[in-house]
Amino acid sequence: MDILLKYFPHLSPLQVQQFSDLGSLYNYWNERVNLISRKDIGNLYEHHVLHSLAIGIFHSFKRGQKVMDVGTGGGFPGIPLAILFPDTHFYLIDSIAKKIKVVNEVSLALNLENISAEQIRAEDVKTHFNYIVSRAVTSLPVFYKWVKKNFYPSGINNPRQGMICLKGGDMKNELNELPVEAKEVLISDFFTEAFFETKKIIFIPV
Repeated sequence: MDILLKYFPHLSPLQVQQFSDLGSLYNYWNERVNLISRKDIGNLYEHHVLHSLAIGIFHSFKRGQKVMDVGTGGGFPGIPLAILFPDTHFYLIDSIAKKIKVVNEVSLALNLENISAEQIRAEDVKTHFNYIVSRAVTSLPVFYKWVKKNFYPSGINNPRQGMICLKGGDMKNELNELPVEAKEVLISDFFTEAFFETKKIIFIPV
């Protein structure tokens, strides 16, 4: 928890408790469903929770907005963001049923009423959202084709709506293949830990 409080010192007591409970919850479920490698579970807060929350430093979601997390796995970045933004609704999807089961169990244990989760492919989602987030799901051009249909018509609710993706490494080729100009932000501008040196946020306006 110390690493979270270092960057988010103004969390409410409820948020502190919810983030604190993530450790035991993910240790429990990781023994039953392979969500995080056994070697990496000890780095849960830095490599997974804080990494997810980089999106929350880059952009503050507003009350009533809707965000879809595609390929959420065990709930990243959706669950940490739902704790940080309790007035925003998060819809977490994954094609693997057992991972969605974990998302639902963790959400229930934390009493996160602003999360819904479903086993479904992104291509089959019909609902509209203000933002779509993901963590290293697939190449950006492919991802853009999957989800561009899922945004509100231009200007409704928020004119800055778009995709916010957590990626790593050299993104030049993927960015060049996009039909729109994306913004690339270094997470090392936010967090000083060595893990984040090659990590990036890509914002793709839609």
